[in-house]
Amino acid sequence: MTAFAIKQWLKPAYLVIRQWQIPPITLVYRPLFWVLQGGRTLWSGLLRVLIWTPMFRSRVSGGQGLYLYDGMPQVLGPVEVTLGQGCRISGVSTICGRPGSSLELGDNIDIGWQNTIACGTRVILADNVRLAGRVFLAGYPGHPLEARARAQGLPELPHQARAIILEQDVWVGTGAIILAGVTVGRGSIVAAGSVVSRDVPANVVVAGNPARIVRNLEVGDET
Repeated sequence: MTAFAIKQWLKPAYLVIRQWQIPPITLVYRPLFWVLQGGRTLWSGLLRVLIWTPMFRSRVSGGQGLYLYDGMPQVLGPVEVTLGQGCRISGVSTICGRPGSSLELGDNIDIGWQNTIACGTRVILADNVRLAGRVFLAGYPGHPLEARARAQGLPELPHQARAIILEQDVWVGTGAIILAGVTVGRGSIVAAGSVVSRDVPANVVVAGNPARIVRNLEVGDET
């Protein structure tokens, strides 16, 4: 019998063994599930309180009432970071910046999962700003415009780095990109997946690539 024939003969037995499972005995595995979940939550809380939060605050200014979850944000480069009170930041986020750049967070800020904040000059998030997941605030491109300079690995030119300002109560949806030089006006909403390349007035919803106004919001409108 050839090796191929032996393999084909053993395959049904292998599939039976691979698919076999211990029956999910509720009285055994449900308490075990809650024990493991509770231990994981407790361990995560201890890391947050004893390691991640004080370590992160040693790198930034301010941060009273800071709540980190899922670890500690990555901070790259010589960017200066200032936090207001009561900020909530995902540990699966990156803050980076050029020399002399700064990130300034107001009070009651939410920065969601997998955000990247690239500070070209200044990035300002005013009070109550909300960033959903995978938002990219691109304050500088990381490369020059000229092809030969890019091939040499040179950085962007100073005029390519500009400020990004999100005024009070702005909400940025999942996967949105806001480019350098943009100010988003108070109370406005950037829809998921939008690319914002120019200023956004207050109290509007913008969507698309490039982002355009799709709705005007009345003050206090919650519909």
